[in-house]
Amino acid sequence: MTETAARLKPLATALLLPVLLPLHLGMPYLHVRLGRLRAARASGDRGAISIELALTIIVLVAIAGAVLAAVKLLAGKAEQKIPTDVPDAVK
Repeated sequence: MTETAARLKPLATALLLPVLLPLHLGMPYLHVRLGRLRAARASGDRGAISIELALTIIVLVAIAGAVLAAVKLLAGKAEQKIPTDVPDAVK
């Protein structure tokens, strides 16, 4: 592993862990829902499971929207900190 890769791995972990942790914690819930969906389809009941699945998708889209808003806010703050004037020696 090169020195750059060794430095980037902890940085990527630190940046991605807060984003991926809710996904990781939500996976068991998703597995339970998918199991109930398969069982309901096997028994012929589709109405209530479809509503639950739609609500689950709405929640997942809301979470994705919140993550997107947070990233855009962070990018806006970082963009304001970037200096816009270039010294004469660089030109």
